[in-house]
Amino acid sequence: MKIEGAYKIEELFKKAAGLRLAKNRVKEIEDAVDRKLYDMLLVAQENAGYNGRDVIWLSDMPLTSAIKRSMREFSDLEEELDLAPVLERLAIHPPLKFGMETALEKRLPEIVGTLIYILARVVKEFSPKESSVAEDELKRAFRVLDLLV
Repeated sequence: MKIEGAYKIEELFKKAAGLRLAKNRVKEIEDAVDRKLYDMLLVAQENAGYNGRDVIWLSDMPLTSAIKRSMREFSDLEEELDLAPVLERLAIHPPLKFGMETALEKRLPEIVGTLIYILARVVKEFSPKESSVAEDELKRAFRVLDLLV
């Protein structure tokens, strides 16, 4: 997912957890966040269907209280991501059966930013004294994200 380029993701890792991120790790993060956003949208699509709708609402997204708290913390960083790259990357996946309401579509960059924020915080939990991201820590963070989101 070409979110904003390597610089934006590096900046988010630094602001969220005080971590330096090597440029060669950015693609891995983009791919993991891309997969997770699409997974969340598939769950949201199921929820919309269960509720007899053919439009995915923001309330259909599987946003736990922990994710919502992380969204607020991400928002406090005052970082913004653009919608266009998020939508471009979603177009690579098989199309969703249902469309998204405008309110959800507008919040997609915030959700993507939150997923990056969560990854940074998880990596920091693995090595609280480190200031750079090791490959094995990042891979473990991806597995944690897959287990929880």
